[in-house]
Amino acid sequence: MKAIVMAGGTPTPDDPLYPYTQGKPKALLDIAGQPMLQWVLDAINQAHHIDEILIFGTDAQAYPWRLQKPVRWRPDKGSMVKNILSGLEEISYDTPQDAWVMLISGDVPTVTGHILDWVATNAQHFPTVDVIYHVVTRDIMEKRFPGVRRTYLRLRDVEVCGADVNLVRVRVGQRGDDLWERLYAARKSPLKQAALIGWGTLLKILLRRLTLAEAVAEVSQRLNLPGIAVLAPYAEIAMDVDKPEHVDIVRRELAQHREVET
Repeated sequence: MKAIVMAGGTPTPDDPLYPYTQGKPKALLDIAGQPMLQWVLDAINQAHHIDEILIFGTDAQAYPWRLQKPVRWRPDKGSMVKNILSGLEEISYDTPQDAWVMLISGDVPTVTGHILDWVATNAQHFPTVDVIYHVVTRDIMEKRFPGVRRTYLRLRDVEVCGADVNLVRVRVGQRGDDLWERLYAARKSPLKQAALIGWGTLLKILLRRLTLAEAVAEVSQRLNLPGIAVLAPYAEIAMDVDKPEHVDIVRRELAQHREVET
């Protein structure tokens, strides 16, 4: 399986992470003695089911990266969506259209090779979908990382936050419309979300009238995109570093990890 790693972005002075990065790329943020991105690459190195990587947004010369698998470094295309679509197009030249591609954010440093292998092998249970979006329950998140604050979606049957390791089939990148840009643009706008998925569906989600499965079914039908939300048992894939408190949590976690190893 091929993987696309989104590792672009440089925090600006108004970003909460700026005091930590001081004008440097987010991927180079020091976490327990090495760049945050290197922790993600360490996990990919350990994963048995990932055989090639495309990395968007980070300079290959910025650090002596430890890489054990073929890698292609690509410049940031300007947005996460554009990076993903560019990666899927490149992969499509030598990969079957129904093959899975793993999408990994470069800011989930606590993820492990074992977890990435679980993501890859679990896909076999969903042969009829084109997108597998992982979510993590509040209980799992807070048990693994006590005190962490995330944004949760409250549904009728469960409370979840979105993960940063997901799967799409190669053919998803070949859609001829602007769906992906509209989805990205709508991520923080209820009005744009309503325009995409319909007011009825959005209201039912906000009023907690839908279960997770029902919400996914309605959204998939509206977008004409067969997908599924999978409850992941690993909080690490949703532990992206966006705030100073997240930096402190993952630094403490991975410093302890290094102490155990030594």
